[in-house]
Amino acid sequence: MTTQRAFTRRKQALAAAAVVAGLLTTAACGGGSDSTSEAGYDAANNKVVNAAATKGGTLKFAGAQDGDSWDTTRSYYGFAWNFMRYYSRQLVTYKTEPGKAGAGLQPDLATDLGKVTDGGRTYTFTLRAGSTWEDGRPITAKDVKYGIERQWAQDVLSGGPVYLKDILDPDGAYPGPYQDESADKLGLKAIETPDDTTIVFRLPQPNSDFPQMLAMPSASPVRQDKDTKSKYGLHPFSSGPYKFESYEPGKSLELVRNTQWKEASDPVRKAYPDTVAVTFFSNANDLDQRLIAGDYDLDLSQTGLSPQGRQTALKQHKGNLDNPVSGYVRYAAFPQNVKPFDNEHCRKAVIHGADHVSLQTARGGPVAGGDIGTNMLPGSIPGNEGQKYDPYAIAGADKSGNIAKAKEELAACGKPNGFDTTIAVRNNKPVEVATAQSLQASLKKIGINAQIDQYDGAQTSGIVGSPANVEKKGYGIVIDGWAADFPSVQGFGRPLWDGKYVLESANNNYALIKDPAIDELFDAYAKELDEGTKARMATQINHKVMEGGYYLPFTYEKYLNWRSGRLTNVYMTDAYNGYDFVNLGLKPSK
Repeated sequence: MTTQRAFTRRKQALAAAAVVAGLLTTAACGGGSDSTSEAGYDAANNKVVNAAATKGGTLKFAGAQDGDSWDTTRSYYGFAWNFMRYYSRQLVTYKTEPGKAGAGLQPDLATDLGKVTDGGRTYTFTLRAGSTWEDGRPITAKDVKYGIERQWAQDVLSGGPVYLKDILDPDGAYPGPYQDESADKLGLKAIETPDDTTIVFRLPQPNSDFPQMLAMPSASPVRQDKDTKSKYGLHPFSSGPYKFESYEPGKSLELVRNTQWKEASDPVRKAYPDTVAVTFFSNANDLDQRLIAGDYDLDLSQTGLSPQGRQTALKQHKGNLDNPVSGYVRYAAFPQNVKPFDNEHCRKAVIHGADHVSLQTARGGPVAGGDIGTNMLPGSIPGNEGQKYDPYAIAGADKSGNIAKAKEELAACGKPNGFDTTIAVRNNKPVEVATAQSLQASLKKIGINAQIDQYDGAQTSGIVGSPANVEKKGYGIVIDGWAADFPSVQGFGRPLWDGKYVLESANNNYALIKDPAIDELFDAYAKELDEGTKARMATQINHKVMEGGYYLPFTYEKYLNWRSGRLTNVYMTDAYNGYDFVNLGLKPSK
C-alpha cells in the first residue's frame, strides 16, 4: 500500500509546472505529456503526481513488517527490492517511468544494455565511469561478479532468488565464493572480468530473460572485503546514493546520504531527500492511523490500507488514494498427489462449482479485492489476454457458479455424489480465511464437503511447500497468490508450472504440474529473442495451464494505496507493483 496523510494540496502546482519541465529528466519522472497530473483519486495510477526536483527533508516510511533481509542476495520481498535501489546498483535496472513503461530496462552501472553475441549465449557490459562505493573506491567488474557469486552460498545466504545461479551453472559445479579455492574467490568460469570495467557472461544455454535477472538486487555488486556473510543484511555497504546510518531489526531503519555518490555517474537516481527513514509497526490499524494523520509519508509494504483504514480514507481523504492492480493473481491450486485431484474432471468440478462473485467479495470486492480472475496470467505480463480469455466463463455467464456443469464434471471423474477434501489456508491472512469459507460454502452445494485447515503462515515452505506433507494432510485445495519476480511469463509462471521446479521443500508448484508440453514451451521461450514470439508463447503456456484445470483463479488483485500530499514524483510502476520509491521527494516545508 502506500502512504501518508490527509489532504493532498496542490500548492503552487501551476507555477511549479513550468519550472519542473526544465528540472526533471525523463529518468526522474517518466516525462511525456502526463508527467504531471492533478492530485486526486487514482491520480498516480500510471501518471506522475507533484513532479518536482526539490531536494531536502526526511522521507518517512512506515511498515507493518521488516524486510526478510536487507542483504541484496537474500531478499525475496518485492518492497525490499524496491527500497534497495537507494543503496544498491545493478548493471541494468528498471525505468523510472509510470505504469508498464516502468517495467522496461535501462542502463545503471553499465553504459548500455549490453552487447549480445553467440546466439544469445554471451553478454558483455562496460561499467560506467565514476561509480564508487561509500568509501570512494571505484566499483569494479570483480565486485559485480563477486556479488552474483554469493547466490551459490545457499548454505549461508539462503532465501533470495537463484535464477542466475541456475542459468550460469546448471550443473551446480561451482561451490560458491566461501568454498572457492581460487586465490581471489572468483572462480566462477561463466563470468569473466578481463579488466576493471568489463564483465562478460557466458551462458551454457541462451535465456532471453537474462537481462531481467541482472536487474534484480541479487545481481548487485558486493565488495569482498566488506562481506560479513550472514550478517551483511544488518549493514550493507552502499553503491548507491544512500548508506546505512542505523538499523534495529523490527523497529527502525535509517539511511543518510552517501557523500561519495556522484549524480553524474548515475542515470537513474536523483536522491532528493536528505534522509530516508523507516519505522516498523506491529499493528496495521495503528500504522494506517499514523499515515492518515500525516506522521509518515508512505507504507513500505505496498499492500494497501486495512479495512478500517480504507473506510476512514475513502470517506475523508479519497483524493489521497490510488487503486492500482497489484500484479498478484490470487488463486486456489489443486495438488495432484491428493485424490481425487489427480483427475482433471474433479478439478474442473471445483472451478465450475465456485461462486466467483462471492470469492471476489470475500477478498474485498472490486475496489479493494480486484477484478475477477479468469485465467492465470496477470496484466503486467506480455502475452496476457485479461478477462477476454475466460475458458470457464468465470467472469461471464457462470460468475455465480454453474452447478449443472460442476455435477457433470463430478460424474466424469467418478464422484457423482461429491467427495471430501481439505482446504489449506494461512492463519495470518484473514482475507484468505474468508476466501476459504466462501469456497467451502459454494462447494457444499455440489456435494463436495471441504473442511478448512489453517496453518502457520510463517511456515508455508515446510507445510504446503512440502508435497509429502500436502499428501499426508490431504490438502486437496491450497489457497495462495503469486506475483512476478520479473515481468515475463518465465518470471511469473516457471516456478508455478514447470515440472523441473517441483521441489521437496519450498515448492511453489503446488499443483505438481509435470506437463511436457508446458515444459517444452518454457524451454523454447527461454531461447527465443523476438518479443512478439515470446508473447505468443506466454499466451500458449497460460492456455495449457488453464486447460488442465490446475488452478481456480480468484482475482487480479487491487488495493487502496495511500499517497501523502507531502510527496513529490509519485507514480505507480509495473516493475514493483506499487509506487516507485527511487525518486520520491518532498515538498518544501512552509
